[in-house]
Order: sequence, then structure tokens, then C-alpha cells
Amino acid sequence: MKKQPKLNFWQIWNLSFGFLGVQFGFALQNANGSRILTSLGADPHTLSFFWIVAPLMGLIVQPLVGAASDRTWTRIGRRSPYILFGALISMIAMFFMPNAPLVIKAGGAGVLAFGVLMLALMDGSFNVTFQPFRALVADMTPDEQRNLGYSVQSFLINVGAVIGSALPFILTAFGIPNEANAGSVAPSVIWSFYIGGSLLLLSVLVTVFKTKEYPPAEFEVYNNITIEDKAKKENFFHLVLNMPKTMKQLAVVQFLSWFPLFLMWVYSTTAVSQHYFGVPLDFKAETETNEGIRHAYNLAGNWVGICFAAYSLVAAIYSVLMPWLIKLTSRKVVYSGSLLLGGLGYISTYFFSDQYLLLISMVGIGIAWAAILAMPYAILSGSLPAKRMGIYMGLFNLTVVIPQIISAVVGGLILKYFFHSNAIFILVFAGIFMLIGSLMVYFVKDSSSEPLKNQSGSGH
Repeated sequence: MKKQPKLNFWQIWNLSFGFLGVQFGFALQNANGSRILTSLGADPHTLSFFWIVAPLMGLIVQPLVGAASDRTWTRIGRRSPYILFGALISMIAMFFMPNAPLVIKAGGAGVLAFGVLMLALMDGSFNVTFQPFRALVADMTPDEQRNLGYSVQSFLINVGAVIGSALPFILTAFGIPNEANAGSVAPSVIWSFYIGGSLLLLSVLVTVFKTKEYPPAEFEVYNNITIEDKAKKENFFHLVLNMPKTMKQLAVVQFLSWFPLFLMWVYSTTAVSQHYFGVPLDFKAETETNEGIRHAYNLAGNWVGICFAAYSLVAAIYSVLMPWLIKLTSRKVVYSGSLLLGGLGYISTYFFSDQYLLLISMVGIGIAWAAILAMPYAILSGSLPAKRMGIYMGLFNLTVVIPQIISAVVGGLILKYFFHSNAIFILVFAGIFMLIGSLMVYFVKDSSSEPLKNQSGSGH
């Protein structure tokens, strides 16, 4: 088998550069989605049901796109057409979502329904873009550069998330209004989505035009794919039933990681506004007339953006350190320790009352986030057959979206009936799940653990 060539640092950088813009969009969605939906009339107890459309889109889209991209070849490559198409649709949805009141002028439930539809379209197109990106990194990097490849990917993801999360706060500081009438979205958020959608497309274009994917014949040589392999037909259910053992073990950890992440994205604005800014537990943005309470809620919304930017900044820095830490220890030690710190970060939010101390909690959450973005894929890619990389990466995304769907179904019920609308307890609940996840990492088999000491990021 001919050895796959190593990439230099800038080739790896360009390979993942599109993640900068895609995560910019994801960060805006995660930090502001609940704020927008609440402004359009959603009740906090039902927020998770509206958010369920996002992981449902991933559940449908990712395996289909993964399988299709394995069988595609065009002049711009195997994965690139899907990445580019997803970016275009994402940009359009980002332009429309915060402008639902302008599109549906009749108001009422129609505005909220349009906002939810745009959330679904936006998240679905993010998934169309994200899944081939994961497979592209695995396609283009040899085994000894996988840690570096996914760490660079995690770094760029989190740089995009820092800027995206903080953008409404930044625009407010430059004079863009952060207030809006009942039933409308603040201009600072609307302009953030305009900027985010544009940056998403531009960054993806860098990857598409700067990365030359290996033609099918060359790819087959590097990965020892024979004529018999290509002729072999495997259906979806056969692949699911025969997924590698490592993939099954990682699925447990993924559930215990993504279930709490989704709770944080949905309920952080509610939790922070109540616990740190004194907003009443029964606050409803669509009907609240007290200007002081509305002002406090909007301040909390911006502060959540800063907190999300803070954990993303920590994650970006930690992504640079991960290859070095892996060299000193192992993937599993780094992965488990990171989730442990994340769980403690969630739980600590309850014990602070000063909004600025909340940034301490974000350190642990940021470390966990960086590991969640990189470690499962680095571990998994070593156990997957190259000819099925796209479809298996798509199937693995089920371990991301199914926990979110379950979280969406039960989150509102837990908030209402167990925590009596006090959302800060949701974050503590999330922390307990992540602590259990850190323990479950030790049951994961890492088939590439032996040669890790030689995978510290050479090939610049």
C-alpha cells in the first residue's frame, strides 16, 4: 500500500478553515436561538420542543450526506460540493430567522412558526456542511497527523465561536441598539446574523478552493481499497449492526456529553437572567411590559453571549495544548479529564451570584467542549474503514443528535416539574451527566493508543 503523504501546517489549516465560519453560525444560533424564539413568543417551558427541530435535522441529514459523499466525485472533489451547498443555504436561513416579524407581517403564532422553520433550515444546512468536513479531515490526513488535524479543526471552531458568541455584545458597545419592541428581535442580534452568514460562506470558500481532494484512484491506493471492496454492497442497517466496538463505546460517552450541552444552549439565557440578573421565574418576553425587567433580560442575553465566547476562547487555547497533553499521557486521559472539568464547571454556576464569576465556570466548560469536538473523532477515525469513512462519520453523528432530541423532549418537563422553573438547576443537572461521562471514557478502546507518542503534530 502506498503511504499517504503528510500535509504541511497550512494545508491542514486551509483544510479546516471553513469550520471557522460554520461555527460562527452555530455560536450565534446557540447563544441567541432561545433569545430570538422567546422574543417571538415562545414560553421558556416549551423552548426545548422548538429546539428539537435542530437535532432532528441532523438525524436525517448527516447519514444521508455521509453516504452520498462517499460515492460522489466532481471537479471540486468528493466532500466539497456538499460543504459549499450547505454553506449557501445556511447563510440564507441566518438572514431570515431574526427577521421573522418582517416576513410574516400578520404577527402571532405565524411569526414564531416561521422562526422555528428557519432554525430547522439553518441547523439542517449546518449539518450538511459539518458532516463532510469531518470526513474530509479524515480523508486528507494520514494516521500520524489525525491528532493535529482534529486539534486545528477544534481551534478554528472555537475561534469562530468566540467571535460569534460575543458579536451582539460587541455591536451593542458600538452603538447598535440592544432593545426591541415586544414581539421583535433586537437589532444587535439581527446584524450579528447578517455578519455571521456572510463570514460562513467566505470561510467555506477558502477550504473549497484551497484544498485539492485526492481523486478516487489515488484515494483507493492510499487506503488499500480493492475492486472487491468497491463492489461490496452494505445496507444502512447492516452498517449500524456491525459498527466498530469503539464506536459503540464512544456513543455512551457522547450521550453523556451532548445531553448536557443541549440543556446549556437552550436554558442558559433563562438560567442566567433568573440567577444573576433577577428576572422573575414567570417572565415572558412577548407580553412583559416592565421596562426594567425587559432591560435585565436583554442584558442577560448579551452576557450569555460573552460567557459562550469565554468558553469558546478557552476551548481554542486548549485545542492547541491537546496534542502536547496527549503525547504526555493518552487520548483517553485527556478526554476523561476534560469532561471532569466540564462537569465541575456546570455545577459551579449554582454557587456563584456575581455574573463575572460565571466566567470561572466557563473555563471548565470550554476545556470539555474542546475535547468533545476533537477526541471522539480522533479516536474513532483510527477504527473505521477508509472506504466507509463518510457513512460511518454520518452514523456517528447520531450519537450527537439523539442525546439532543431526548434532551429537548424531557428538558422542559424537568424544568417545570422537578426544578419549578428555576433554570439554574438545569445546569447543575447537566454537570452531573458530564461527570458520569468522564468515568465512561475509561471503557473506550482506543486502537491507536500505542503509537500516540509519535503523533504530536509533526509535519509542519
